[in-house]
Amino acid sequence: MRPYPLLVGLSLMTGGTASGAATEVLAEPPSDLIVTVYRAPYRSSGSIDVNYLNGFALVTETRLVRLPAGVSRVRFEGVADGIEPSSALITGLPGEVIEKNRDARLLSPSALVAAAVGKPVELLRTDRKTGTTQRLPGTILSDAGGGVVFKTEEGIEALRCSGLPETFSFEPAADLSARPTLSVEVQSRSSVTQEVTLSYLARGFDWAADYTATLSQDGTHLDLGAWVTLANSNGVGFPGAHVQVVAGKVNRVGGEVEPIDFGGPILAQCWPRGSTSDQPPMILREEARDRMFKRSAGVAAPAAMNFAQVVVTAAKEVQQEQLGDLKLYRVPTRTTLASRQSKQVRLMDQSSIPVNTIYGADLATAHPGPESTGAAHRLLRTSNTVANHLGLPLPSGQVAVFAPYNTQRLLEHESGLRDTAVDEEVEIDMGESSDVSVSVTPEKTGIDSAKAQLLPLVPGVSLRSVKVDDVQRVEVSNARAAGIDFELRLRLAEGARLVRADHPPGAKNGRPIFRFKVPANQTITVRFQTQAIGDGILRTP
Repeated sequence: MRPYPLLVGLSLMTGGTASGAATEVLAEPPSDLIVTVYRAPYRSSGSIDVNYLNGFALVTETRLVRLPAGVSRVRFEGVADGIEPSSALITGLPGEVIEKNRDARLLSPSALVAAAVGKPVELLRTDRKTGTTQRLPGTILSDAGGGVVFKTEEGIEALRCSGLPETFSFEPAADLSARPTLSVEVQSRSSVTQEVTLSYLARGFDWAADYTATLSQDGTHLDLGAWVTLANSNGVGFPGAHVQVVAGKVNRVGGEVEPIDFGGPILAQCWPRGSTSDQPPMILREEARDRMFKRSAGVAAPAAMNFAQVVVTAAKEVQQEQLGDLKLYRVPTRTTLASRQSKQVRLMDQSSIPVNTIYGADLATAHPGPESTGAAHRLLRTSNTVANHLGLPLPSGQVAVFAPYNTQRLLEHESGLRDTAVDEEVEIDMGESSDVSVSVTPEKTGIDSAKAQLLPLVPGVSLRSVKVDDVQRVEVSNARAAGIDFELRLRLAEGARLVRADHPPGAKNGRPIFRFKVPANQTITVRFQTQAIGDGILRTP
């Protein structure tokens, strides 16, 4: 076989060796692709970092395979870097699958040099003055990571230390592949051309929902739009794929995926002749390495690991479907999930959604401290119903709220939106309000115990004897020119109960809540008492 030249660590992969008497078979490129992306289960609603994706995808490829009779090693090139080989499922093969392998070592200059350590190579050295090429047979003694050292009949030297253009030429390595590859050994009774389906799970994917909300002039309605952001951190892209995303937390149990070896830069350490002083090593930078790699015979270089591109496409809106207890959103047109790229497709556009503005505060009663004052939070609230121009599952994500100002539309606040099912409440946090303040005063500094006993009992509680030791007063002041709706939510200690209050309490999500109105430029006071179970409180049925 004719040697292949290495241009500063460059070579070409023609295929791996078969195991035993197996015949090498290369599957055709995918004729159809389906990529189903699952969100990272513990990622917050913030933006996606393409370099750190903890979601995964189910990739389904349709390929044509031409099998001879007997044992064949079918190679599926171009699978995702993060493929989990144990999850690979191949349907349509006419024979019996004997084994599956994932080839993790990718063809790269440094990997090629490392694979050639201790093997015969040919050094090509070009004289700059005459242009003639000198060919010296030799052996590589150390790989690219420690500085390429080789031995010829002239002696031992390091790559690029002669001052002349140098390169290697050697036989292609058997265990290197130009692209991530899954190989399957299969036995077929007869030769056949068959369309097969390869499905596998792969890491290095994620998706998120990004919402934009525009308030009406009077703040009673909003228009809500959303994009689905798709991200792929693999070195392999998926062109023209049917893409769908799944909302909900999927429990997964699995081991770590063997990392793909993309190869590092080639290190050339040289010392001037006649000098013993240390010189800084010369490193072939990754950008230059990739440019040289791309000049090989059609072999694409692995992309830089920190490369990220954002693409926005104005496709039709994503269609929502049910997947058991999960929600599946299908992109209606084919799209490309390119390597190390994030892109956005339209999720929804809803208009004239009625919203209520609520001010509120959470109060922890477990350890009442000294008197304190803080700002209340403003919330926009609606119901996820068809009557409110919604009525569709809303996956968690980031929401940016804009408000009209003269002829402009200005950003007012950004916050997270939780997963919201149909008929549930939708709440958008608008941050703190400087016009509405909440002051909390513990009993010892402002409430007389005897007067506290005069507070009405909470409905459903009967009292034999209660020690009055935790009474609080909360003052809500409204400096706005209009009245507001306010909610005071209590976070009680474990086992504690609300006993007395001068406002009728309600309940929300298992927690006591006071709902009341605060007129413009006025203050409303709420007094309540809590007590732990076991101190004389009897809960009536």
